[in-house]
Formats: sequence, structure tokens, C-alpha cells
Amino acid sequence: MITITEAHRYYEGADAIHDFDHVLRVLALAERIGRAEGADLEIIRAATLLHDVGRAMDEAAGRDHAAFGAEYVWEILANHPVDKVKAVSHAIASHRFRTDPAPETLEARVLFDADKLDAIGAVGVARAFAYGGARGQRLWAPIEKVDVARWLEEGDDPDAHTPVHEFVVKLSRLKNRLFTPTGRAIAEERHAYMVAFFERFDAEARGER
Repeated sequence: MITITEAHRYYEGADAIHDFDHVLRVLALAERIGRAEGADLEIIRAATLLHDVGRAMDEAAGRDHAAFGAEYVWEILANHPVDKVKAVSHAIASHRFRTDPAPETLEARVLFDADKLDAIGAVGVARAFAYGGARGQRLWAPIEKVDVARWLEEGDDPDAHTPVHEFVVKLSRLKNRLFTPTGRAIAEERHAYMVAFFERFDAEARGER
């Protein structure tokens, strides 16, 4: 439905956290999961390649990037069968962690899982610190000082947020939010690595290791 070369142009100027390298990593995971789960790989490839096209426009439009992207793909894929574009659009609309709708199709669940897997493990750690550095965040905060309940209720405080907050509030919870058996299996090792890293990081920041 769309090639890697064709999709690449929609990500020009994207930040290091959601650039085309991210898209290609998610694509590799989505194809791996999709093959194992028996999903429609054509839908998965198109949805994955276009899942973050709305990020370059959502701030200007004042809209959620997944919702924006889900509508924009109807223009990008205008010459393709309606049922296929609908499947791609739903997968994009439902790939976010914090917002509805929930992914209802296998292909949407594969994309959701692949996108979340790129947010944990070694890559997830790197992305968390890249995001924090780009926004001038502090490097560290004590894990036990992160008030998860307040963060979930009130949202991010940009003046207090750190990569440690991102780990405690979001990244540590992703493993249990995945849908596919293959995705959950991949998540186990990535999650364990990430937990070990932040525990070690916390100890080193205190001078204990």
C-alpha cells in the first residue's frame, strides 16, 4: 500500500524520539509479531509506516496525533480499497497508550504492541533520556519520590518530570498493557532489562554503587 521510501518523506524534521528510525524499529517488531500471530502483513506495514504521520501536524492542529493521522491516511491511501484503508486508519487511531479507542483488530493490536515495545528495554531507556535531554529535564529523581497516583490524576508537571518519572509512571506499566502473546513474550526480557537499569541508575545516583 505504501513503500518505505514513500513513507519516509512524512517524517522529515521529526525529533529523535519519533523519527523514521523509530518507525523502522516498530516495523521490524510489527512484522515479527504479525507473522507469529497470523495477522495481515499488508495492513500492518502500511499502518506502521504511517502511525506517527500526525506528529508533525498535531501541535499546529491542536489535536491528538493518532486521531489526526487516522484521518490523514485516507488522503495518503486514497487509491486503495476502502476496507484496507479503514483497517489502517483504525490501527493508527488506537495505537496510543493514554487515549482511546482501544485496538479492536489483530492488526491494530500488533501495531500497539510493537510501538510500546520500542518504548521499553535498552531502546526505551535511550529514548527516555533523549526526550528528557531535549526538554532540559533533570537527569534523575529518587524513584520512591515519584507520586504515581498524582501523576496519573493531574498529568505531567514539565518542571518536575525526569526520565525516572517516565519509567515509573509509564514505561514500567507497558508490559502488562500488551495484547498479543508474541508481544508479551518479547516484553518480558525488555522489561527486566529496563527495571535493572533504573535500579542501578538509582543506586549510582545516590553513590551506593
